[in-house]
Amino acid sequence: MPGIEDSKLMEQATDAMADTFDKDPVAVLTGIYTGDGSRQWVFYTTSTNIFGQQTQTASSGSGFIITQDGYVVTNHHVVAGASSIKVTLYNGDTYDAALIGSDSDYDVAVLKINAEGLQPVTLGDSADVNVGDYVLAIGNPLGELTFSMSQGIVSSCNRAINVDGTPFNMIQVDCSINPGNSGGPLMNLYGEVVGIVSAKYSTYSTTTVEGLGFAIPISDVKSIITDIMENGAVTDKAYMAITAGTMTAQMAAQYSIDVTQGVFVYSVVEGGAGDKAGLRLGDVITKLNDTTLTSRQDMSAAMKSYRAGDTVTLTVYRDGQYITTELTFDAQPQTTGSDTDDTTTDNGGGYSGQIPENWQEFYNYFFGSRRG
Repeated sequence: MPGIEDSKLMEQATDAMADTFDKDPVAVLTGIYTGDGSRQWVFYTTSTNIFGQQTQTASSGSGFIITQDGYVVTNHHVVAGASSIKVTLYNGDTYDAALIGSDSDYDVAVLKINAEGLQPVTLGDSADVNVGDYVLAIGNPLGELTFSMSQGIVSSCNRAINVDGTPFNMIQVDCSINPGNSGGPLMNLYGEVVGIVSAKYSTYSTTTVEGLGFAIPISDVKSIITDIMENGAVTDKAYMAITAGTMTAQMAAQYSIDVTQGVFVYSVVEGGAGDKAGLRLGDVITKLNDTTLTSRQDMSAAMKSYRAGDTVTLTVYRDGQYITTELTFDAQPQTTGSDTDDTTTDNGGGYSGQIPENWQEFYNYFFGSRRG
């Protein structure tokens, strides 16, 4: 049961949130949110129907304002594929929004509206969030109940989840999170944004789970948001310049390898970070610094903590023994229309079926005599 001090703090927080709404800090995409300046928005996605006709569908989400001159943060999946975006403020003002940039690896997007003198949110530190802390989620649930707030507690601070092959570190909460809440702020009782709510990760196999919600820790993406604002994309992403996949027991038996978990190296880009570190076809990476890697997703998650130029120690299983090697990350090449690393693949641990550039070496490794 909450104590007296908790009740007083909750009362103060409620008053502070009321002031926040009065100052027009929340937005709707059609509806978005801002900490002391929230917003919500509506956006339109274009698709082709079964008759080959182009159709537009209106969707909705949430977000929050981070600068007085109209920069807005939301989820990448909220605006992905949108042909137009409108942001509606708490006072009813609606603005056309421009997409500055987004990144699917971090599920973050930054928008810009033509407005001045807005009330931005205050960003907190998600490292200070503890299990049992009270939190508040503000957004646009169901795309209709604009500027709604729900209360809950933190259930887990570092919940690792995997969505469509992309690993995420999340704050798990029991606030009421519904479609339309995505992109909105998760706030502590001091009114600070400690996470970005995502309804997408609160459903599994099309089933919505009661009392289970997730938010991206704000401290994990502060630098990402700044990078997008300044450069329109996330720059200097850590990049190994290898093609890799998940090692499995089936592969170990088939290719006579004595480890059943890790990251299997299919090929190495000549002159790239992996090549310079001495990685080669058939290596199984089992650790990145002190982080144990059991799958390609583990490696992707671990690499999010590093940028180009950072140096790490890899533990590699090769020819019956473990070795270590130093690797300095390259910068991931910027690609048009995609922010994903297409040199890293996961296909259930097996080969993807595409013929690699080093096909002869690949063939000899698996079907001929292996080099020592």
